[in-house]
Amino acid sequence: MNLNWEPIKEWFGFTRRERRSTFVMLLIVTVIIGLRYTIPESNITIEDISSIISSDTLIKTGQSEKKARILFSYKIEGARAGQHQSKPQKSRIDINTCDSAMLVRLPGIGPVLSVRIIKYRHLLGGFARVDQLKEVYGLPVETFELIKGRLIADSTQITRININSATYKEIIRFPYFEKFEVSAILKYRELKGRINGMADLTENKLISTEKAKKVGPYLKYDE
Repeated sequence: MNLNWEPIKEWFGFTRRERRSTFVMLLIVTVIIGLRYTIPESNITIEDISSIISSDTLIKTGQSEKKARILFSYKIEGARAGQHQSKPQKSRIDINTCDSAMLVRLPGIGPVLSVRIIKYRHLLGGFARVDQLKEVYGLPVETFELIKGRLIADSTQITRININSATYKEIIRFPYFEKFEVSAILKYRELKGRINGMADLTENKLISTEKAKKVGPYLKYDE
């Protein structure tokens, strides 16, 4: 059985000029599609590509309209197929509920650091912010910068201190308070009967404004 090769020769029998033009066209399309995936914030779509490199553009480079449309359709179909192959998203770890086994999966976090993170979490009563991890002894800044994007801190998990009923021992164990601050707070509470809010602590110079920002998420003022 003899095959008729004439239609194939007609489509793909490029001259040297046409081959050069085809290469340039493919290179431009590849660069645009590459930008589409390396810069996800940009809204480059397949339709945008088709408007940038239309069949008219290809014809101007020496392609026949028939060849231009065939070659362009091959690239568009390939790009559309690639759009369906999305990369799997890595789940984020809540540093207030995770265990040490989950932490050691993070780059730069070994068994020792994972245990320190858990211990510091217990001491604080939970993390209000992810950047509090920088306070963990021995955790390099470079490691924190590497992992911070994969972490969250659910502040609803925090155990708060009732500043109107907590004892000296309960307050002093909190790592952000100094001894003289705890003594001043208890003395003020004894004289005034209760602390109504953070303003009582800062306006009466019991703690600094900077300290108030750190301890604020950890305090409550119930009876």
